[in-house]
Amino acid sequence: MAKKKRKPDFSKPKLISDEEKLRDELKNSIEKNTDDTPDKENDESDISDSKEERFNGIARRNYEGLPLVVLAGRPNVGKSTLFNRLMQRRLAIVDPTPGVTRDPVEGTAMINGKPVHLVDTGGYKLQRDVGTMEAVLDDLVVERSLEMIAKADIVVLLLEAGQITGEDEDFIQKMRPYWDKLIAVVNKTEGGRNESVAWNYARFGFKELFFISASHGDNIGSLQERLVERCDFSKVKEIGRKELPIRIAIVGKPNTGKSTLTNRLTHENLSIVSDYAGTTRDTVEGEFEYRNRKFEVLDTAGIRRKSKVRENVEYYSVNRAIKTLDRCDIVFLMIDSNEGLSEQDKKICSLAFERGRGIIFVLNKWDTQAEQDKKAFKKRKEWINIMFGQMEFAPIIPLSALEGKGVKDLLDQAIQMHEQLFHKVDTAALNMALKDWLFKYPPPASKTAHFKIRYMTQKSTNPVSFLIFATRPEVVPETYMTYLKNRVREDLGFDKIPVQFEIKASRQKWEDRFER
Repeated sequence: MAKKKRKPDFSKPKLISDEEKLRDELKNSIEKNTDDTPDKENDESDISDSKEERFNGIARRNYEGLPLVVLAGRPNVGKSTLFNRLMQRRLAIVDPTPGVTRDPVEGTAMINGKPVHLVDTGGYKLQRDVGTMEAVLDDLVVERSLEMIAKADIVVLLLEAGQITGEDEDFIQKMRPYWDKLIAVVNKTEGGRNESVAWNYARFGFKELFFISASHGDNIGSLQERLVERCDFSKVKEIGRKELPIRIAIVGKPNTGKSTLTNRLTHENLSIVSDYAGTTRDTVEGEFEYRNRKFEVLDTAGIRRKSKVRENVEYYSVNRAIKTLDRCDIVFLMIDSNEGLSEQDKKICSLAFERGRGIIFVLNKWDTQAEQDKKAFKKRKEWINIMFGQMEFAPIIPLSALEGKGVKDLLDQAIQMHEQLFHKVDTAALNMALKDWLFKYPPPASKTAHFKIRYMTQKSTNPVSFLIFATRPEVVPETYMTYLKNRVREDLGFDKIPVQFEIKASRQKWEDRFER
């Protein structure tokens, strides 16, 4: 029987005279040294780098130059339902309450194999309670919807089968300047229901009229075919991972300035800004450039305590804000300098930390503080570090989103953080560093809890994750894992982001070492 090769023992100091010799040894130990009977539970095959480009753990393609398709219409005609069906996932909030969608909701939809940039706009409301906050918000929704329609390549005007309302007629008249890029679609005609009534829309002179059911899927295929025929895909270009924008999620309690910061960054009124808490309900995406880097910003609905979430709409918004953490690279946790931190801030931070996202604490409305010197900032920083003990590495930026003070510092930190999120350490170099850490601080040992750290590898980027192989992972103290984690962060260039550690048993069982 051929004698098995022994894996290198990084727990013992080893004199190295030739760096290339060590690199070859490490490479052989990781890639070639296998057991005759591998243990599937402790399989190490997942440590190799995937050739498939991945982003946030999900394989996907990214594009630029996409045709812009905008869904428009009065409230509650089914725009969000159609949006979700075309996107093949639930992004827009669907609720029987009219006016749920306020800000445009955007995403890349694959329609018959072709990518388009799809936008769900807020509903056009003609009837308003004059003098109320809702009326002011409705005016803003209409303004925002018309802006998106003007930019669109294709406008899908969604109508409802049944009686034609004054809002329908008024909105159709506003669509006259965009007639050449308009596709009229009558919704809620499942099974042929109300088709005879739906033909009444023909009197407006639409060039195209489709009858569909967004909820049941009737005639969606025909609509998709027409959309692809009408769109110009000549400028569409697939982009690689290195060209991907830095994706930022702006999260925090309601009314902390999230929408104001979004508008400041994008130089557009992408989000409706109001002193009325809870104005933003859907996630809003915008784009901008800084220092020749592309950014995407996601402005989320404010996260409230569950006890205060009474409406279905608020429930969906809270979940949407949480799911946004899975889509972003970096989190801007907005904190009102006048109000301070809350338990919900701690919850958001914990969720972002668990997902390995870069986190920046943004002390907004800093310009309103009576004391703004270094001493006042140091005091506030100490206070945050006490509240977030495990997040001492996270940058803290004083900011005035309204005046733009501190924005450059914020974005500079985001760029540095993004570089760390996608930084990959060579396995040989990583284990050379591990050897040094083990020599300086050897693993604790006792008669009952003796273990050896074999080697480690970087499992993934964004989130940054490392995999350690040890002889008895179950007895490795948490304190020693913390020591290794701190060394990785401080010595290998991950000082601004969280790093995740996983430990597995090496293929050679501990008891097998005593045989022979």
